[in-house]
Amino acid sequence: MKKLLILAGVLALTMSTQVFAADTAAVTNKEVGPAQKQICPCAPKKVHKPKFDKESFEKRLKLTDEQKEQARLIRQKGHEQMKPIMEKMREKKAEMNAVRMSKIAPQFQEEKLVQLRKEMHELRLQANEIRMQNMKEFEAILTKKQLKELQKMKKEGRKAFEKNHKKQLLKMPPMEPATPMEAPKTPDAPVKK
Repeated sequence: MKKLLILAGVLALTMSTQVFAADTAAVTNKEVGPAQKQICPCAPKKVHKPKFDKESFEKRLKLTDEQKEQARLIRQKGHEQMKPIMEKMREKKAEMNAVRMSKIAPQFQEEKLVQLRKEMHELRLQANEIRMQNMKEFEAILTKKQLKELQKMKKEGRKAFEKNHKKQLLKMPPMEPATPMEAPKTPDAPVKK
């Protein structure tokens, strides 16, 4: 009788590990759908980003053929500089998703995510630095008249950005303001005014 119970226990344990392995394989092998991609339901959806129209941009600035070629070389150089950073960012995003999907303790999971967010922030700063450097190089090839037109275009772009993002912010639920913690008052302590 004992042998039969031990055999049944071993059989149940074996079957449960096989079912668990099948469940985890199904989760890791299936494709992530759009509903699963968004982690926080309260996070704003991505705003439609208009496609950059290079021809109208060049036409509005009235770039010469020489300036167009210089701009192309600047863009190409910037693209080459950005490639390794973007690849690292993709790796960090994949790592963050793997940590979120892992079954480690929530405390360790959050610690790892905080570390990865810091690394992503550093990569974004590097990418932004490259973009700013490329913008300076591009502005250096422009005439004063073209620079004025570029500034005008930037202002228009900022207004459109703010308009689109205000709509997004209005859709988000309001956040409670953070209040600083007050020190406990003791009856003997003098009140500062």
